[in-house]
Amino acid sequence: MTTAVGRLATRHRRAGRRFPRDPGPDGSMAELKTRPHGGDVRGFLEGVENETRRADAFEVLELMRRVTGVEPRMWGASIVGFGEYRYKYDSGREGDWFVAGFSPRKQALTLYIMSGFDGHERLLEKLGRHTTGRACLYVKKLADVDLEVLEELVRRSVEHVSRRSAE
Repeated sequence: MTTAVGRLATRHRRAGRRFPRDPGPDGSMAELKTRPHGGDVRGFLEGVENETRRADAFEVLELMRRVTGVEPRMWGASIVGFGEYRYKYDSGREGDWFVAGFSPRKQALTLYIMSGFDGHERLLEKLGRHTTGRACLYVKKLADVDLEVLEELVRRSVEHVSRRSAE
């Protein structure tokens, strides 16, 4: 079965462009564009047009700050990330990423949390109205979900990332 990422990679290659997960001519991997910087997190969130999404983003900001125990940083133009860890794949590719993060996108509030920990599916079943992607949890509005369950998901995700990055 071909995935959306696979189809995108094929289109890039046919057009003679390098897909981010492809090695370059020298064998090096493309650099991630999403990097931490000193951008103003509060200013970014205050610029969110949708009033509900903006209020939800500030609530998630406090939730993730409380769970991670670290101050947020901007990653790229539109992601608020907490903490940082180094990952390394079996292929040799490695990089830095945030432990937990979110972005108040137009379609949904996107939470970047890791799945794969024990009880993940059970917590999602109790969460309320949401959709998921590979490492994303999409919520239209926080009023649609159980905030205690959301906090537990974030907490367990952070613990999972911390364990995996320590290995």
